[in-house]
Amino acid sequence: MNDKMFDVAIVGYGPVGQLLALILGRMNYQVVVYERWESLYPLPRAVFHDHEIRRMLRLLGLEEEVAAISHPASAYQWFNADWQQLVEIDWACESISDGPYGYFFNQPELEAIFDRQVKQLDNVSLRQGWEVKTLTQHPDNCVLSMVRTAQHQAPDAPVSQVRARYVIGADGANSTIRRECGINWLDLGFAEDWLVVDVKPHDGVELDLPAAAQWCNPQRPTTLVPGGPHYRRWEFMRLPHETLEDLQHTEKVWSLLSEWATPEQVTLIRHAVYQFRSRIAEQWHQGRVVLAGDAAHLMPPFMGQGMCSGLRDVWNLSWRLDKLLSGQASPAVLDDYTAERKPQIRAVIEASMAMGRVVCVSDPQQAADRDTAYLTGQVAPLPPFPGITDGLIYRTVPSPVAGTLSVHGALRRQQHTARFDTLFGRGFHLVISESGVNASQLPALAARLSLAGGQVVVVSDNPDSETAYYDVSGKYLDFMRQHNVSAFLVRPDFYIYGAASQWPDITAMVDALVATVQPGAVAETLAI
Repeated sequence: MNDKMFDVAIVGYGPVGQLLALILGRMNYQVVVYERWESLYPLPRAVFHDHEIRRMLRLLGLEEEVAAISHPASAYQWFNADWQQLVEIDWACESISDGPYGYFFNQPELEAIFDRQVKQLDNVSLRQGWEVKTLTQHPDNCVLSMVRTAQHQAPDAPVSQVRARYVIGADGANSTIRRECGINWLDLGFAEDWLVVDVKPHDGVELDLPAAAQWCNPQRPTTLVPGGPHYRRWEFMRLPHETLEDLQHTEKVWSLLSEWATPEQVTLIRHAVYQFRSRIAEQWHQGRVVLAGDAAHLMPPFMGQGMCSGLRDVWNLSWRLDKLLSGQASPAVLDDYTAERKPQIRAVIEASMAMGRVVCVSDPQQAADRDTAYLTGQVAPLPPFPGITDGLIYRTVPSPVAGTLSVHGALRRQQHTARFDTLFGRGFHLVISESGVNASQLPALAARLSLAGGQVVVVSDNPDSETAYYDVSGKYLDFMRQHNVSAFLVRPDFYIYGAASQWPDITAMVDALVATVQPGAVAETLAI
C-alpha cells in the first residue's frame, strides 16, 4: 500500500465525480479519483442543466467554455396526440440566478471541459482504468482496494490499495461503494423502458420540430428535445406489446424517426434502451463514506434533473468537506448533507414521476381523459422547485425563505459593477439593507461572521452610497421588501440559512450559524 494519505478518494469520474474533484482540487486538498473506464464516455446522456447549475459553473470560472457547448432553453411544451398543448413550462424565463431558467448542452463536451480543468491540478491524481473491489473503513481513514479494469476477472490480478480520510461514491447506479457499505435502494415505483436516440443534423438541414416537447400520444409517447448545439434527441416509450429487442435494431430506430428525420438529413449518433427508474439510497452518509449522484438517487428524466441533482449533491458536499478537512468543523458537519439533500431529491423524484405518469399513457381512453382534464383547466399547476427543509436552517426566527435558493444579481460600488458571486465568491454572506444596519454594532457582527468564513454585504437603493453596494438589479431589496425582512444569510451553496427583520434577531441568527459551523467561536469572540 502506498504510504500517502489522500484527503479524499472519489470513486467515479462522470460529471459528478469530475466536479467534486475540481472543487476540492482548487481548495488545495490531496484528491485521488478512480474510474473503471480508461477514457471518458464519448456519447450523449444528460442534455439539460438549469440556472442553479449555471451559477455554480459561472462561479468556477467555466461560463465562457460552457456557453460555447450549450444554448438557452425555450418553452418546454407538452402536446396531446393532436398537437393540442396540455402544458407549457417556460424554460426561457428570467431565473432567480440571473439568466435563463435552463440550458441544453452536449454532455461529452461538458465532461471534456471538466476533465481539462481537473488535469491542470497537480494535487489531483486521476487513475482511469481502475476498478474498486473493496472498501474498508477505519477510525481515522478508509482503505480502497482496486485492480486494473482489464484484469478485474483474473483471480491473480495484482491488487493496489490506497488510503484516504474520506471516500465519495460517485460511481453510478451500480455503485460499488454503495454495495460495500451495505446500503439498500428504496424503490419509489416508477419503471418504464424508453429508447433514447441522438442524432446530428447535416449541415444546412433545418428540421421542422418543436424546440422542446413531450408528445403525449398514446400510440407512442415521445420526447423531442435539443441535445445541445447541433444535436437533437428523441426518446420513444416501449409499448406493452414490444420487447426490448424490438427497439435495439437500427431499422426500428429509423422507422420511429421517419416522421421527423431521414438518413439523408441526420447522422445517427447513438441509440440505447434505458429503464427510467425512481430510486433513492436509504443512507447517503456512513462513517467516512458519502454517496453522490446516481449512486444515491435515480429519477425519470421528465424534469431534466438527473445530472443537475448530482451536481447539487457535490456543491452541497464540497463546502462541508472543506470545513471538515480544514479542521473548522467536526464530522457532524456531514450529517446535515443527507438531511438536506435526501428530502429535496425525493421531492424532485416524485415530481418527475408525476410528470412521467402524464406522459407514459398508452391506453387511448386514459389519454383522452387526461387530455380533457388539462384542456379544461382541471389540473393544478406544477409546484415550485423544492428547497431545503431540514439541516442547516435557522429556525429560531421562522421565515418562509429559509431553505430556498437565494436571489442573484448585479451590484455596484465605486463605479465597478459585477454579479454578486464575482464580487464575493463562495461562503456565508449576510445580505443586509442599508436601512436595517446598526452602524455602531456592524463591525462586531462582521467579525463574528468572519469566524465561519463569512462576510457582511450591505446593499442600498442609493447609487451614491459610500458605505453600501448599490443594488443594480434591484433583486436584493425587492426580495427583502417582498418578505418583510431587512437581512438574509446565504450559505456557500446559494441556499438561504435564515432571514430576520430586527437587529437583535439578525445578530442572533449570525451567532447561531457560527456556533453550528464553528463551535465555541461565538463565546470566545464575545469574551474578548
